Amino acid sequence: MSVCTPPRTLEAEPPLFPALALVRQSFDVSELADPATAVHAELGRIIPEATPLEGKHIAITAGSRGIASLGKVLAATVEFFKTRGAHPFVFPAMGSHGGATAEGQREYLEHLGLSEERLGAPVRSSMEVRRIGATDQGVPVFLDATALDADHIVVVNRVKTHTKFTGRLESGMFKMLAVGAGKHLGAATVHREAVRLGLAEVITSVGRVALECASVIAGIGLVENAAGRLHTLRACDPEAMEQEEAGLLALSKSLMPRLPVRDIDLLVVDEIGKNISGTGMDTKVTGRNRDIISVFDAPDPTLPQVRRIVVRDLHPDSQGNALGIGFADFTTDRLVRTMDYGKTVTNALTGISPEKAAVPIHFPTDRECLEAALGSLGHWTPETVRVVRIRNTKHLDVVAVSPALLGELPSHCEVLEKAQAMAFDDAGNLGPLEP
Repeated sequence: MSVCTPPRTLEAEPPLFPALALVRQSFDVSELADPATAVHAELGRIIPEATPLEGKHIAITAGSRGIASLGKVLAATVEFFKTRGAHPFVFPAMGSHGGATAEGQREYLEHLGLSEERLGAPVRSSMEVRRIGATDQGVPVFLDATALDADHIVVVNRVKTHTKFTGRLESGMFKMLAVGAGKHLGAATVHREAVRLGLAEVITSVGRVALECASVIAGIGLVENAAGRLHTLRACDPEAMEQEEAGLLALSKSLMPRLPVRDIDLLVVDEIGKNISGTGMDTKVTGRNRDIISVFDAPDPTLPQVRRIVVRDLHPDSQGNALGIGFADFTTDRLVRTMDYGKTVTNALTGISPEKAAVPIHFPTDRECLEAALGSLGHWTPETVRVVRIRNTKHLDVVAVSPALLGELPSHCEVLEKAQAMAFDDAGNLGPLEP
């Protein structure tokens, strides 16, 4: 028989939050001491002194990602070809980014510190492309017209996992040729054809056509360590690029940082951005995809299992492009105000992923976001809820975890500070995540 209690007036209890302990993850953070010297040595290894470069025009790619030491690498590449008597220049190879305009892409490079003065060479930005061929499956291949007017092209890019598929080649030099150097039309074509063929197949086949039909003289593959710094730099000639990139991808995967636990109730991400990941936050880290139409011929990640995601801010280097905000369940009003809707939507539609630009529920403060996110979990207590806070998906060396997770931390984790109450400022927002 049920038991009834006398009615009484209750005041709502103040919201509770789990305490968080600061944790350091130990990864392989060995790095290249002198990127410029490595560029000269590597290019000298694959381009003999006898190669006729005097007076030749050399087009060098520059992407839109926040790649470690990219300025040093590009400046050294420029200098190498100058010492051979060539006339190098840099061109933005970033698909539809920068609002899909020539001036927007030039401004993006300058925002990343890649100015003509720093690079030591002109920056030639144009959205004009030419069709140079087609794959065996009938996919047209486009390439930047300014680069095609040069005598040779050098492809520079970071090699890493792609956020949307798993393959022998993912994100690297081939993707730079297929998507970045293809500008808006090339990028849109690659993603559209991926609906039919899968992105892994399209990137590889388009990259092969570009290497066959354009005068690519060298590729420079960059691999970052778990702290986001340059670990390995390798130059390769066009004939060896596909094999070299596959090897660099395997190295990148072995160095990739990960969350310390796999089962998470709430993941708090301090910042997202195109400089952090192509999808704002790396799906291989969060396990969160959400393609309404699977255009990449690959299953969504199954680990980690994250029930709710809160995103607090947009990194300024993303220049308003908030692609990937659609992966979050909750965000802040300030992020929404910072978002450049046009840039974000252009990027989302080019990638056949409109859901990545969808704006989630948002609140004025971090406190309100966290209250809503925790409330959406159903029953929870500060002692049992599984919460992880990270700066972003690229920098995972220092994270914060709730008490329920401390007993599950792997051996490479060190607790720096015992669990402490979340500290909100007078505006209701969290401070920076730092030891």
